[in-house]
Amino acid sequence: MHVLLQITIIIIAAKIAGDISRRVGLPAVLGKLVVGVLLGSSFLGIITEGEILNEFSLVGVILLMFIAGLETDVDDFKRALKPSLYVGFGGIIVPLVTGYVAGKVMNMNDINALFLGMILSATSVSISVQVLKEMKQLNNKKGATILGAAVIDDIVIIVGLAFLMSFVGEGGNITLVILQKILFFIVAILISWKIVPWFIHKFTRLQVTQTVVSSALIICFTFAYFAEFTGVSAIIGAYIAGIAISLTDYRKKVVKKIETIGYSIFVPVFLTSVGISADFTGLGDNIGLLIIFSFIAIATKLLGAGLGAKISGFNWKSALGIGSAMVSRGEVALIMAKIGLDVNMISSEMFAVLIVVVLITTLVTPIMMRMFFDIDKAERVIAS
Repeated sequence: MHVLLQITIIIIAAKIAGDISRRVGLPAVLGKLVVGVLLGSSFLGIITEGEILNEFSLVGVILLMFIAGLETDVDDFKRALKPSLYVGFGGIIVPLVTGYVAGKVMNMNDINALFLGMILSATSVSISVQVLKEMKQLNNKKGATILGAAVIDDIVIIVGLAFLMSFVGEGGNITLVILQKILFFIVAILISWKIVPWFIHKFTRLQVTQTVVSSALIICFTFAYFAEFTGVSAIIGAYIAGIAISLTDYRKKVVKKIETIGYSIFVPVFLTSVGISADFTGLGDNIGLLIIFSFIAIATKLLGAGLGAKISGFNWKSALGIGSAMVSRGEVALIMAKIGLDVNMISSEMFAVLIVVVLITTLVTPIMMRMFFDIDKAERVIAS
């Protein structure tokens, strides 16, 4: 099927599925994920993965995180630094230890078992960001805590992966890996402070149309590229770019324009493609393993990150809401699983199981978030 027709089908299906999901009281993102599964090769086979769709999806997740950065209140972000550290490390330690123990029970060696634990420790909040936006919870302390914890999780897991891979001859110098990430954040902060406002001001003086949104996209994609280049996720670079522009006078205009571009085509393609990429073939003999690891993946993040939020001062309902937002593993875990398969650190059967576990965590995250955040909201209304 021609890619233009595939994109057309995806946009129509995503919008209708999102509407149905909202009508029954669920986040729109859940409907888009489910319809992706239905359209993919595991069910109807109408849409197949391809390079162009993958690139559309990449742009979609970058724009989604860019918008999250644009809507982040920097003061809230600063106040959320301490809880972000607790949530980030809590959401790493509990899955890491549990995954390691599970690997040892399956007779893995120490390195492979530790690698399995690291896969389970990964977090991708791109889906959570969409849910937070729907619930208008993104621009507050809880939203800032979730986003800050995700940045911490991303850095720690990538550095940890490089350290672990060095023991199997596939990683680079761990000191260099750490220095690259430190360099990225130092340069990103300096550019955000001095160059971003100057660049937008100069670029908007060009005698052409839409210079504000064009300059914002240039900054977004440049930050995303250099984040990816230095081993930091592209979505983290996009998020930092959004924060940088949020501190300028162009924030409101950029948000409006970028949301129009993102939510009309790229973000729906990204959300739907998560479901399209699911592959359920060959899982018949591993249902028990799938159930066990799905439970581990959900419970360890919920409890680990939730406990971190509780220790940092949130009430239990808010803490579990924050923990639920950290459950989705997304593209980070997928990339790690593929690396593990390539270097024989996990078997092909375990790889297939982990791919579906990633999908399941992505599907349950919006449901859990809506449940805990709605309960929390109801408690605040009663208390008032």
